[in-house]
Amino acid sequence: MNIDRRDFLHIAAALGLMGASGGRLHAAKRADEIKADDIMDFDPVGKVSILHICDLHAHLKPLYWREPSTLISAKNLVGTPGFLCGEAFLEFYGIKPNTLEAYFDTYLNFEELAKKFGKMGGVAHMKTIIDEVRRDRGADNVLLLDSGDTWQGTAVALKTRGEAIVDAQNYLGVDVMVGHWEFTYGKERVQELIGKLNGDFISQNVVDNDPFSDNFEETVFEPYTIKEVGGAKIGIVGQSFPFTSTANPKRFTEGWSFGLRLDTLQGYVDELRKEKKVDCVILLSHDGFSVDQAIAQKVHGIDFILSGHTHDPGPRPITINGTTIIIAGSHGKFVGRLDLDIQKGRVKDFRYKLIPVASDLIPADKKGIELVDRWYRPYDKELSQVIGTTKGTLYKRDTFYSTFDALIGEAIRDKMDCEIAFTPGYRWGTTLLPGDDILVDNVYEMTAITYPEVYTFELQGSRIAALLEDIADNVFNANPLYQQGGDMSRLTGVSYDIKVNAPAGKRISNLKINGKPLDPNRSYVVSAWGGNLQSAGKNLRESKIEPVYDVVTNYVKKSGKIDVSSKSNVRILDYECGCPRKGGVC
Repeated sequence: MNIDRRDFLHIAAALGLMGASGGRLHAAKRADEIKADDIMDFDPVGKVSILHICDLHAHLKPLYWREPSTLISAKNLVGTPGFLCGEAFLEFYGIKPNTLEAYFDTYLNFEELAKKFGKMGGVAHMKTIIDEVRRDRGADNVLLLDSGDTWQGTAVALKTRGEAIVDAQNYLGVDVMVGHWEFTYGKERVQELIGKLNGDFISQNVVDNDPFSDNFEETVFEPYTIKEVGGAKIGIVGQSFPFTSTANPKRFTEGWSFGLRLDTLQGYVDELRKEKKVDCVILLSHDGFSVDQAIAQKVHGIDFILSGHTHDPGPRPITINGTTIIIAGSHGKFVGRLDLDIQKGRVKDFRYKLIPVASDLIPADKKGIELVDRWYRPYDKELSQVIGTTKGTLYKRDTFYSTFDALIGEAIRDKMDCEIAFTPGYRWGTTLLPGDDILVDNVYEMTAITYPEVYTFELQGSRIAALLEDIADNVFNANPLYQQGGDMSRLTGVSYDIKVNAPAGKRISNLKINGKPLDPNRSYVVSAWGGNLQSAGKNLRESKIEPVYDVVTNYVKKSGKIDVSSKSNVRILDYECGCPRKGGVC
């Protein structure tokens, strides 16, 4: 089932996406004509409204967030939802350039449109949207579901060990959530924060594997919850990030086992259908958009998957084998609204809209402003420090390279006196426009993790090449079930060529270290953060360990004006963009 055509045209017209043909508005609205009512406009159906957020990454304040300029994958996945960006994204979803939706969904003309439309997100602005739906539909007919990656990503989250963000979730009225980066606060703190959360934390795929535990081989959290909404029984199964124990240090979740667990997922879906007699089954997921599309092909009986982890905006839902999948972007940029018409124990119809949280157009809720101010006040003196300015755009997302990551790499090389700097391909962060001040807070927005240490060690050339091939196989595997959802690790001091569609282990060539061919037999001095890469090397230099946010802050202070090249250090030899108008090749 796809979004109602009449409803889609109406939404498109309201956002100024189309002209006289098909829309209810007789002409496309200019940027200065779009109002909050246009953004919120929606033709409801049925009695149930499901609101969806994902990948907030602890951003309580409005921000700029630029979508990726490349989103490269295996040939069989290019051009499919989850692997679209720029012009290909606009063409696939029928979005006109230079509109509000194009600004929120793509990198195209980002700096120009940022001046026109302003910042995005912010919990005070999200609350206005959420409360409007609750007023319109009745609070008892609305659920707010959160697909996770919510408690981590900013200084205020790190410094309060997640508590500020849980407070914001309670303010928004989150009913149910799952997790991923949440687990990097450690098992004890996770349980403490769940105790402070007014909603439910569920996961069918997190299992106690401590043989000395009284709960050995049982789920750590409730696998599902049932909510009665609008006269219907909604069964919600939780799916936390299945690769948590490999993507993040194992010490945070020692004794807990993760995984996709499709057999048990099918079992819980069947239980909800046959024994609990629910009217609708929802999978609240942090698997990633492409993984959830694969799950829809393998697990039967799920009506809707509310996806997260890969940060994709999904303006229209997609349906696979009777399961409809939606995803609501990241960083608080969107609130997804899914209306359900449930009759005689099944979903008869639905309508969906991805609502852009345009914080210059959506008024802020006063209590939300007060909440943010209260949590930031103890740290304002430190976080509001101006430590430099940027000449160009500092952005995060891209498959191989981004300017903010390049800045981090330069800072590490400068401080650690290393030949190579590794930075993980994390997809969270922020965007700074040309001429913007760089605040300490902005540095934390790119580096705020609970294991921030920069390690310096020695790594043999052959091991470096093998590690890059392993990372590439994770990012570009043709089977989405083997992808963990990150971008390629960023390397400073390294350049290489890549054939994305070559066999595993044979993708990377022309590998150079500081302009010279890699010597497989030589040991190189490497610094890295945000992972366990140092375990692959030897001769760890304990005296060189420093938090990455301090390293970057001090480098920006010393440099003053930051001028990072926009040129990538990676050459793609078989780049396919998925743009139908160009035959898939740019």
